Amino acid sequence: MNNALLSCQQLCKTYQEGQLQTEVLKKVNIEIADHELVAIVGSSGSGKSTLLHILGALDEPTNGEVFFKGQRLDILSSNKQAKIRNQDIGFVYQFHHLLADFTATENVAMPLLIGGVAVSEARTRAQDMLAMVGLDHRFEHRPSELSGGERQRVAIARALVNNPAIVLADEPTGNLDHQTALDIYDLMRKLNAESGTAFLVVTHDTQLASKLDRCMYMQDGILTEVKEK
Repeated sequence: MNNALLSCQQLCKTYQEGQLQTEVLKKVNIEIADHELVAIVGSSGSGKSTLLHILGALDEPTNGEVFFKGQRLDILSSNKQAKIRNQDIGFVYQFHHLLADFTATENVAMPLLIGGVAVSEARTRAQDMLAMVGLDHRFEHRPSELSGGERQRVAIARALVNNPAIVLADEPTGNLDHQTALDIYDLMRKLNAESGTAFLVVTHDTQLASKLDRCMYMQDGILTEVKEK
């Protein structure tokens, strides 16, 4: 299993409050290959976001193993995990989390600046990425001056600016109207074809999930593969 780009084996997650134990993930196995587009479909509370957080080293499993590029991700030091998150794994959320006082260029450049890239190079790379997502006319606009779909495109550009191996997207179109959501999924397919970046997308929308290459279903912490379309 650790030959995959990102994988987990027998992953369990349990939360405990006093005497109450809640088992959120139950012996989950998943493999994501290089360049793959994968959706995980499930209702709210099914465990899909928790799985995404553990795969992205934002949370720790109770039991099980997580592998990234052949190495155990879950047992690395917090500093090494942070470096992988900044350089190799991009994140997109339902809310864009853009900084209100910064332009689109500045928001997208932020991961590069954190990684020590010079300001001039970071701006150039950020604007190249914004152009790739169709926002070459919005370089100096702040989030309040952008539409919902444009803000999410900026968030996707920010996730991709370090050329990660994979982007983990948690309900990336949850706040968008249906047509804009379809446009964002088409954009992810385009970016996957052009850059080779893999995408693992969590959603409750089966129609949107069907636009990706492979679909899995999560219910009550159990993950199952959906048969090929």
